[in-house]
Amino acid sequence: MVKFINPPRLSEKERQNLMIYFCRALSSLKNAKEAARFLTDLMSPQEAEMLAKRLKIAALLVEGKKYDEIRTELKVSHATIARVNVWLNLSGEGFRTVIKRTEPVEDKREDPQDLYGLFSFKNISRRYHWPIAVLEEIMEESDQKHRRKILAILDGMETKSRLLKDINKDLYEIYGGKKRTAKREP
Repeated sequence: MVKFINPPRLSEKERQNLMIYFCRALSSLKNAKEAARFLTDLMSPQEAEMLAKRLKIAALLVEGKKYDEIRTELKVSHATIARVNVWLNLSGEGFRTVIKRTEPVEDKREDPQDLYGLFSFKNISRRYHWPIAVLEEIMEESDQKHRRKILAILDGMETKSRLLKDINKDLYEIYGGKKRTAKREP
């Protein structure tokens, strides 16, 4: 009979080194877009939502909101709010620093749902990027002439779905250099 042995636990030093590595990874991110990409790769949608709610709970507690207001707004339990409140009161320097530095800013360039939405095209395609992978494989196997032809066809399409626009953009970044417009014959 096979016995399953629990792997040995990390030492305190090993845990500290992992946290330092993780903190350095976080601090290496240059903007919200990079952070969204990293966190989407790192966590499941439920984990990301849970952490985002904890941060928002802390922000609302700092603002002086009552438990019932927070519970209604974020759909969380009193126990979750109480736990965040304890963390905030015991060692909330990190929470307070992030809350102070985080200003609600509207990003006019991109739809925030596209950038941060757990089920947005960008985040799903990064995890399940089969259309892009298929086209990349085709492009890899094609010679320069056929690559230009594929890019010209994609450019020449009158109406493009959002998926096709994103695929086209990705392919140009990889294979096309500068974006070109296809010349049309009358």
